[in-house]
Amino acid sequence: MTELSPTAHVILGMVSREPRSGYEIKSLVDNSTRFFWAASYGQIYPELKRLSEAGLVKGSDVPRGERKRTVYSITAKGMEALKGWLREAPATFEMREEGLLKLFFSGVLPPEEAAATLRAMREHRLGVAERLRSFEPEAMERAEGAEDGDPFPLMVLQSGIEFNEWFAEWCERMTDRLLGSPAPERSS
Repeated sequence: MTELSPTAHVILGMVSREPRSGYEIKSLVDNSTRFFWAASYGQIYPELKRLSEAGLVKGSDVPRGERKRTVYSITAKGMEALKGWLREAPATFEMREEGLLKLFFSGVLPPEEAAATLRAMREHRLGVAERLRSFEPEAMERAEGAEDGDPFPLMVLQSGIEFNEWFAEWCERMTDRLLGSPAPERSS
C-alpha cells in the first residue's frame, strides 16, 4: 500500500485500542475526533477495504442476530504503520471556520450585522465546549483508571474545551471592539 490517507490513520487508531465494526468506528469518531478530524461512512468503508487488502487490518465476521457484521482488528503490519505515522511531525495545520471566512469579508456590512456573525460563532463555541465537558468525567476515569490508563484522549479533550472557551471569549471581545464598547479585561 502506498501512502495512507488521513481516514486510514483514524481507522488504524480506532482499531488499535480494540476490534471494531465500521459502524462502531463511525460512532466513536462522531463522539471524539470529529471535533477536530471528521470521517464519514463514505470514507470509512472504502478505506477499511483498502486497509484489509493491504494487510493492515483483518476483518472477522461477527454477526449480531440476523445482521451481518464485520469487526476489524489491527494487524502487526497495521500497528507498525500507525506507529510510523505517529512518529512523524504533523503535516496538516488547518482550521476551517466559515464564521471567520465571513468575518474576513464583513467590511461590506454595517458593524451591527457583522457582529451577528461573531455572536453566532460565540454561541456555537460555548455549545461545543459544554458538549465536550460532558465527555470529561468518562475520559478522566479512563485516563486515571487501570494501570494501562491512556492520558492522551483526555489531553486532546481538554484542549478542545479550552480552545472553544477561548474562542467564545475572543468572539465576545471582538464584538465589543466592533461595536465600540470597552472590552472587559482579559483573564489570564
